[in-house]
Amino acid sequence: MSIPTVEIAGVPDPLPVAVLDVREADEWAAGHIEGATHIPLQELPARLGELPEGQTLVVCKVGGRSAQAVNYLAQQGYEVVNLAGGMLDWAAAGRPMVSETGAEAYVL
Repeated sequence: MSIPTVEIAGVPDPLPVAVLDVREADEWAAGHIEGATHIPLQELPARLGELPEGQTLVVCKVGGRSAQAVNYLAQQGYEVVNLAGGMLDWAAAGRPMVSETGAEAYVL
């Protein structure tokens, strides 16, 4: 099964889709896409009811965990797409991020 993927350049601003961040809590706190839903990859099966409605962009640090999440969620019938390059490429492209700490957002 191929993983539906989009490059940073193909993601419009503002985002027309919901965002699911599957990184760990410390990564999320350091910096994430504003408005994203945070569910760590290992918790995803137990928290499916918290997923946003409609098409969802799934992100992690570099794209590996989010690809796993996209594969799993697509098998469950969700409309999902993986962000190629993850949050590292997002930050490198100068796309906006927020942190939970009040400090400047960064990718951990």
